[in-house]
Formats: sequence, C-alpha cells, structure tokens
Amino acid sequence: MGITKSEIFKTEQNQLAAFAKVIGHPARVAIIEHLFKLNSCVCGDLVNEIGLAQPTISQHLKELKNIGLIKGTINGTSVCYCIDTDNWKVMKKTMSIFLNQDLTYTKEPC
Repeated sequence: MGITKSEIFKTEQNQLAAFAKVIGHPARVAIIEHLFKLNSCVCGDLVNEIGLAQPTISQHLKELKNIGLIKGTINGTSVCYCIDTDNWKVMKKTMSIFLNQDLTYTKEPC
C-alpha cells in the first residue's frame, strides 16, 4: 500500500479519516464507552473492565489521547482519564456532516 498524500486532501477530510481510524478499533470503542459510563477512571480499572493487558490498554489510551478524544490527569502514581468533551463535540459534528450528506439529495442516486 502506498503512502497517503494527506496534503492533497481538505483539512476536514484528514480530520474525519483520523477520527474514523482511532475509533476503528473495538478496544478503543470499549474504552470510550467505559469512560462515558464512569465519567473518569484509571488505567488499572480499564485493564479489569476490558480484559486486555496493561501495556495494550496504555497504547490504546495513547492513541485516543493523541487525537484529543480523552485527556488524563496524574493522580499520584496513576493517571485518571476522562472524555475531552470539547473535542468529542468536534468529532460528532465532523462525522455528522459527513454522514448526513445523503440528506441533501433531491433525487434518487444511480
């Protein structure tokens, strides 16, 4: 597979692809669902809840944090994670615009 030339695409297209990629893994979906359910947690809780090894959970948390969907605060020797609601709203809006494109059709496509 070739290298993606992200610079030839619009900012919105790159952002949508990045959001889709990061939530395209079931472990990350489970982490997000758990964070919404508890409103915050620590990495150890996620290991017990999701059933993956701590290094694997940490890698998924890193991906979610890098894109800005979650944030973490250091609490002693652990990190407490929660949803970054501002960035979550940005993702919802970006994805909604993309997913609702069909609503502008005036005639049946193909």
